[in-house]
Amino acid sequence: MASDSPESLMTLCTDFCLRNLEGTLCYLLDNETLRLHPDIFLPSEICDKLVNEYVELVKTDSIFEPHESFFTLFSDPRSTRLARIHLREQIVQDQDLEAIRKQDLVELYLTNCEKLTAKSLQTLVSFSHTLISLSLFGCCNIFYEEENPGGCEDDCLVNPTRQVLVKDFTFEGFSRLRFLNLGRLIEGVNVETLLRPLASLAALDLSGIQLNDVGFLTQWKDSLVSLVLYNMDLSEEHIQVIAQLHKLRSADLFFHLLSVFCRHLDISRDHLSSYYKFKLTRRVLNLFVENLLNLTSLDISGHTMLENCTIPKAGYQHDSIAPFRGLKRPLQFLGLFETSLCRLTHIPAYKVSGDKNEEQVLNAIEAYTEHRPEITSRAINLLFDIARIERCSQLLRALQLVITALKCHKDDKNIQVTGSAALFYLTNSEYRMEQSVKLRRQVIQVVLNGMESYQEVTVQRNCCLTLCNFSIPEELEFQYRRVNELLLNILNQSRQDESIQRIAVHLCNALVCQVDNDHKEAVGKMGFVMTMLKLIQKKLADKTCDQVMEFSWSALWNITDETPDNCEMFLNYSGMKLFLECLKEFPEKQELHRNMLGLLGNVAEVKELRPQLMTSQFISVFSNLLESKADGIEVSYNACGVLSHIMFDGPEAWGICEPHREEVVKRMWAAIQSWDINSRRNINYRSFEPILRLLPQGISPVSQHWATWALYNLVSVYPDKYCPLLIKEGGIPLLKDMIKMASARQETKEMARKVIEHCSNFKEENMDTSR
Repeated sequence: MASDSPESLMTLCTDFCLRNLEGTLCYLLDNETLRLHPDIFLPSEICDKLVNEYVELVKTDSIFEPHESFFTLFSDPRSTRLARIHLREQIVQDQDLEAIRKQDLVELYLTNCEKLTAKSLQTLVSFSHTLISLSLFGCCNIFYEEENPGGCEDDCLVNPTRQVLVKDFTFEGFSRLRFLNLGRLIEGVNVETLLRPLASLAALDLSGIQLNDVGFLTQWKDSLVSLVLYNMDLSEEHIQVIAQLHKLRSADLFFHLLSVFCRHLDISRDHLSSYYKFKLTRRVLNLFVENLLNLTSLDISGHTMLENCTIPKAGYQHDSIAPFRGLKRPLQFLGLFETSLCRLTHIPAYKVSGDKNEEQVLNAIEAYTEHRPEITSRAINLLFDIARIERCSQLLRALQLVITALKCHKDDKNIQVTGSAALFYLTNSEYRMEQSVKLRRQVIQVVLNGMESYQEVTVQRNCCLTLCNFSIPEELEFQYRRVNELLLNILNQSRQDESIQRIAVHLCNALVCQVDNDHKEAVGKMGFVMTMLKLIQKKLADKTCDQVMEFSWSALWNITDETPDNCEMFLNYSGMKLFLECLKEFPEKQELHRNMLGLLGNVAEVKELRPQLMTSQFISVFSNLLESKADGIEVSYNACGVLSHIMFDGPEAWGICEPHREEVVKRMWAAIQSWDINSRRNINYRSFEPILRLLPQGISPVSQHWATWALYNLVSVYPDKYCPLLIKEGGIPLLKDMIKMASARQETKEMARKVIEHCSNFKEENMDTSR
């Protein structure tokens, strides 16, 4: 399960080595094959960790680069020792197992390794003298080999290889094998023949295998303590055989270390998968209780009871399950998921899986996640309802279980849908104080995994909504590039869901707000500017000004802040054309105008780009917007800011005949004098550098005045934020120098003195006088 504890030094070192194999344990031979340094010797504790963590990273971390020759690092047991390894899914191929065939493996778990073929059966024989635990769960092709009917290379073009079932393989020679999982074994393999050579099986999993005759199980009646027959269509004959296995103690939590016997008989089923003729009766449960005296764990989930097995309250202190009155002690585990029995008051078990309450649902997710995604998805859906309607009382456990399920079944659509929906409610503000940084990062990683794996609308929406529960950009910064790439990918899709588009643009906007310029430049190179402009163009074509339109302009405003490259992209991709069209199409949209003018203020701060703004059309538009009352003073203020930077280049840069420079200057003075100095602002400055550069100059007194007004307004209304910033960036000496300048207007000097006074008072008020 996902953990909330700090990572161990072993885990941290393993992760670092795997991400930097060439710089730590290995070197590259011929620039392509990994080789272990000759002076390295690693024990099994380290080698097992390296292999198992490698598989986990390949499966769950899209940034991690797998190495084709990784398993060859463990080919020589004289330098590397393997004992217990867990390999999953498409990561493992025949040549990988072949590479480690000289190892003395004790445990080998192969889960859903569909690329393994019959070649790997022969490799398994290499481990036969040491292997104690083996899982081939879901390895659906491991009993198939390729046969070329043509017999020669030329014939392969005409007669491609076909899959032939291997029928002569058995576990002959696996003398130490005690734990075996053959879940979802393909049809056609004779299970009885396959298993007959195993003399002392202790645990057997035959999930999803249909066997009419299981009489051969009695050969292990004195050794078998764990049996899983999940989704096997049972009959009276099956039940009679099971009743003879008197050593049975368990079969569900099946593959643990040898010292931990999982005591459980599992005859559960997925009641949605197919029609089952067999119905559980009171007599069958009585038979188990009377014959399986060592039973400590039982799973009958999904079964329909043919008769009433309950004892009503009248005859008992609580309603209970009649056959279980004969138990000498409560069961350690009782699986009752999707049965009516889980709703009884008195259930004689310490842990119960079911759908009655949060505890039962969490037990179900915990018990079935590894091998039963179809059940797990329905259990997570129940958890989703609990988190949505009630308050989740076991938040940490719930989050860890959902994270584990999403990691384990990254490619299962149902789990990704239900899991991402549950995460949205489990990470909202109500639960935030209970979650550590590490846990929230784990949530972010599985959410991004889901976004990568599925373009399906529901998954994408759930994942985007869940990301909205985090502090952006702070909590997403450790995956900054990845999350931006995923969001841009969503927004660049030809057909888009409106709700996902709105959320994705909101997230993009938040991600480029209040981050350093390196981040903004990197995101700009990913196509951020062009993506936003395409969205704006699409909305213009639809004559729609909605949140997507406004957020897109806001995102452009943020990403161009003090980033000249992004400003240039905006101009190169016809941003000014879209600005004029939006202004014309939506003349009353105040917030839209504010966002657009804020963006153009950023462009105007770049000296090299200002000539592109010097056209009669653009200057006329900016001049007219000086008189705008939209969004308080914001549109007028931003328009004046654009013109202030243009004026700063001097009269010689004014390359147009209309409007006249003096006329525009006059309108700028009038606009500034009309603003209320105490106006509250809808703006956020990270730096005053673009404003401060307008102070020490005499070319444009109006630009100087606009800059001084901006500083005076901000330090007056928001002294705690902007007084320290102005002092830190050296604004006070610049203001003092400006006051001495003959070219500066008297009202500008007076305003500068007030700014200095505000900052001086702020320093005195916040001076630390404690001793």
